Amino acid sequence: MGFLCSSSSIVFKLGVSIIFLVSFSGYTPADAYDPLDPSGNITIKWDIITWTGDGYVATVTLYNFQQYRHIQAPGWTLGWSWAKREVIWGMNGGQTTEQGDCSKFKGTIPHCCKKTPSVVDLLPGTPYNQQVANCCRGGVINSWAQDPATAVSSFQLTVGQAGTTNKTVRVPKNFTLKAPGPGYTCGPGKIVKPTRFMGTDKRRVTQAMMTWNVTCTYSQFLAQKTPTCCVSLSSFYNSTIVPCTTCSCGCRNTSQPGNCVDSKGPRIASVVGPNTGKNLYVPPLVQCTNHMCPVRIHWHVKTNYKAYWRVKVTITNFNYNMNYSQWNLVVQHPNFDNLTQTFSFNYKPLLPYASINDTGILWGVKFYNDLLMQAGPYGNVQSELLFQKEASAFTFEKGWAFPRRIYFNGDNCVMPPPDSYPWLPNTGSHKPISSWFAAIAASISLLLTVFLHGNL
Repeated sequence: MGFLCSSSSIVFKLGVSIIFLVSFSGYTPADAYDPLDPSGNITIKWDIITWTGDGYVATVTLYNFQQYRHIQAPGWTLGWSWAKREVIWGMNGGQTTEQGDCSKFKGTIPHCCKKTPSVVDLLPGTPYNQQVANCCRGGVINSWAQDPATAVSSFQLTVGQAGTTNKTVRVPKNFTLKAPGPGYTCGPGKIVKPTRFMGTDKRRVTQAMMTWNVTCTYSQFLAQKTPTCCVSLSSFYNSTIVPCTTCSCGCRNTSQPGNCVDSKGPRIASVVGPNTGKNLYVPPLVQCTNHMCPVRIHWHVKTNYKAYWRVKVTITNFNYNMNYSQWNLVVQHPNFDNLTQTFSFNYKPLLPYASINDTGILWGVKFYNDLLMQAGPYGNVQSELLFQKEASAFTFEKGWAFPRRIYFNGDNCVMPPPDSYPWLPNTGSHKPISSWFAAIAASISLLLTVFLHGNL
């Protein structure tokens, strides 16, 4: 897959780290590049299974090859433009949102006659005679790292007025994917080698008559103009609690008493409900805070042991109108290569670069804490991480114990500025914190000895 950058790109290489400084005049496909999931995308595979009198029957499958970005309720919507005058005679496992104008047909009426159909998944509980494999989950698709078995969604459609051979069929154009809102950009359909299918008895292989693929990539810049999460920090060795940066996701309205949400502000517009009347006050969806983010992640350096150290991670939901199902958290920290144990969260390492293991994905345990409830007393989940110390790298100095970046549900969270991180009380010392504590203990012991001998 290729990505286009502007001509004013400068690349600096520092050891194993690569820093890109790029100036953009507008959005380009390079905005969809994710350094923590460089090959992540949603691939749409369109397999023509059989020919009909005026068209074909095809199975369309969406594969979510993104490691940590999933599609949550109300689910995906897939759209395209027909290349000719095709119609959809019938569907299983999905349905179009509009039928369109089918007035020229008599007798059997097509399922959809629109030039630009939009298809959605069917809901759970759909009758079996309307289902196909990997359908009917309300458009919800899991991430590949969390559960590959549910990272797939399919539907089947019967297309008419389309041609009945590989030479007369035309690939649809202008594919769009909403999941459920904007953010994905889809490329053109490309004809590929026909898909091969293994029979249920594993003894016979069949293949599609024709196959084309469409690749869709995600950009957080297209999805929303404002961030959706922020990070706060604290530690046992410093009483300072570093809060989320003020106005991380939006700013509070100070001009109207009793209403802290500035509905006219572009940074907060995405989390304010629509107006339903001139004098009707619509309460904000997000709890009023200094950061105005729907989700906050708190990283607390909790305990220091001789050979290990422990962190407590808390995710708090400030959104009154939304539960986050199948949530996940991606954390980048150099000590993840020595992660010993996680408590009440699932964990899997992410290896975007084979030689560097500094990134992990965390998600909830099914039926226990995989659902982050709406804002309120139950609107948080938490766990602890136990790391083994690496003598050559471990330190509590200069904010080393805090994450480099955090993603919630695939969106990059706003980190506090580095100069505000909790520092060691003695910032001039280059000794490990265990040596620092030992020095204090020795000094106290010496003072006690002198005091006791002086009073004998």
